[in-house]
Amino acid sequence: MRRPPSRIQAGDYTILGATPDQDGTNFALFSAHAERVELCLFSDDGTQEIERIELPEYTNEIWHGYIPGLKAGSLYGYRVDGPYKPESGHRFNANKLLVDPYARELVGEINWGQAQFAYQMENPEKDLAFDDTDSAADMPKCRVVDAQAYDWKGDAKPSIPWSSTIFYECHVKGFTQLHPAVPRNLRGTFEGLADKEIVAYVKSLGITSIELLPIHWFPDDAHLLDKGLRNFWGYNTLGFFAPASRYYGPHGMAGFRDMVRALHDAGIEVILDVVYNHTAEGNELGPTLSFKGIDSFSYYRTLPGEPRYYINDTGTGNTINTSHPRVLQMVTDSLRYWAETMHIDGFRFDLGTILGREPKGFDQRSGFFDAIGQDPVLSKVKLVGEPWDIGPGGYQVGGFPPGWAEWNDKYRDTLRSYWRDEDGMTQDFAARVLGSGDIYDLRGRRPWAGVNFITAHDGFTLNDLVSYNEKHNEANGEDNQDGHDDNQSFNYGVEGPTGDEAVNMVRDRQKRNFLTTLFLSHGTPMLLAGDEFGRSQMGNNNGYCQDSELSWVHWENLPASAEELREFSTRLIKLRREHPIFRRNTWRDGMDVTWFNPVGGVQTEEHWSDPGSTTIGLRLSQSDYSDEGWNDVLLLFNPHDGDVNFKLPADKDDWTTVLTTADPDAREETIDADEYRLSPRSLVVLRSGTPA
Repeated sequence: MRRPPSRIQAGDYTILGATPDQDGTNFALFSAHAERVELCLFSDDGTQEIERIELPEYTNEIWHGYIPGLKAGSLYGYRVDGPYKPESGHRFNANKLLVDPYARELVGEINWGQAQFAYQMENPEKDLAFDDTDSAADMPKCRVVDAQAYDWKGDAKPSIPWSSTIFYECHVKGFTQLHPAVPRNLRGTFEGLADKEIVAYVKSLGITSIELLPIHWFPDDAHLLDKGLRNFWGYNTLGFFAPASRYYGPHGMAGFRDMVRALHDAGIEVILDVVYNHTAEGNELGPTLSFKGIDSFSYYRTLPGEPRYYINDTGTGNTINTSHPRVLQMVTDSLRYWAETMHIDGFRFDLGTILGREPKGFDQRSGFFDAIGQDPVLSKVKLVGEPWDIGPGGYQVGGFPPGWAEWNDKYRDTLRSYWRDEDGMTQDFAARVLGSGDIYDLRGRRPWAGVNFITAHDGFTLNDLVSYNEKHNEANGEDNQDGHDDNQSFNYGVEGPTGDEAVNMVRDRQKRNFLTTLFLSHGTPMLLAGDEFGRSQMGNNNGYCQDSELSWVHWENLPASAEELREFSTRLIKLRREHPIFRRNTWRDGMDVTWFNPVGGVQTEEHWSDPGSTTIGLRLSQSDYSDEGWNDVLLLFNPHDGDVNFKLPADKDDWTTVLTTADPDAREETIDADEYRLSPRSLVVLRSGTPA
């Protein structure tokens, strides 16, 4: 099966992966501890291993070779030989076909069984018992790809300023699978997301940046398949350079680029949610699919003194070792590939603290942060960290270095508590609405560094947040034990859907309160797709395995309230975009910020410390009056379930209501009195001046 050595040349060790040119293909694979690397070539359908070729050269811990005549489109994988000594951190097993970490495309799926495991699963010695089952027939194959073979036709990145950015968290399949305007053969695909109706809809909302849940290649876990479920969210990456082929349409990989170009043509950025903190190979009892068989000791963090076992700061069984220079290179090479070759505009890093953790703990000056910060490509794209994990010192909201934005869960939790009218939340609520300067106003960071959100893929949707007291995850097959228990939600008298008009009226108002606060707060807002019209997951707050109508966005047969909420959401986004006073770009812009209590006085320390004093007013004024947007606005917040009379600032006698969440259809009108009667659980926006 092996090709004669004369057919392979030395090649170039500096270009990792499989890189074709007009005469052949160069192969290069990092492994510091391997003793031999074989390149395996397969038939066009991937079912037959037709040749094995030993890579002839080993330079600077890179195994490499060049095969003349081998063209783009060829299928391949690796077998890597070396010591099988788990107690020393080494798990080489040449019987296992391995995915190239730099593969640009994967063909086929994993057919789970003993073959993917380097040890004998039924042996009492578990991972110490070597297994010689060949896995090639049951593994996806890598495809040699000419990465430059796509014509971008003048595509230009929108380059949306941070202060104008509005994120829209979206799932490729979930967003398009049930959309009636998308052709059936394109639903659930990249090309479906590029459909003109989808793009027009996102544009009509006023969204600037669509953030896609993971689209790097990931498998469906065996335990999910056994229960008839799938990995819907995709947070279990195997191929960091390869698109998830499950989202391919008729044009295959080109469909991904078609999608990016279609969104760019509409002025919409594409942000990828990326998972560089762990892989799909699990812990010491997990499968051997790629990294574990190539060089486990280099790619993963292991317990000091016990390298048989993996550090599990991610909760998934393993943690990628970005302290190793070649592993760090793989991550940055992957990011540059998506930014340069695939024209991606930015990245949201799942469990981002993992990437900043060195052996002694989280470090703003970690190798990863330093590498990104000085990179001429990556330092210029949007970078958003999820600043927490389950490892030591894993909660780092505000701890990322300059240049980064962060998901701000303090914003989420505070707003949920405030609008439930919990005591003692007012001062923290004030800080969150103003961009969380207590967290981000240092080292030249800007208000946009905090990504504000009420809901995200992980947790209740906005509708369910005001419709359920408890999670309802029974469909996940884990006895409702999975998902968060503390959701700070409230059902207002009935659990789940109801025909009670009074309950639905309160729920609709609370949804408007959350959305209004989100879009008129300083910082960068993120909207979960479908929240703008009240999408529900029927109380499931952990839809990671629900590739079904439970998680898909429903577009038809919606109640009238859904369209009303969508129109209200669009109106809010329009307000934010047209009036910079709601999207502050810097803490030092001369804006006057004043908080008032209902009796008309400026908030004092005594007022702030009063736990029951939650009704509050915020005045934003620009002293250097601008022609762009409003210069003097007043926001009144009332989370109580009763009316509150709020005395208006006395220096103005021409306050005009812009909107009230108590009545989304109310027209602008001038307030003739010196006070405004706030309806229960409502938010009012006023501006100085008479109605236009």
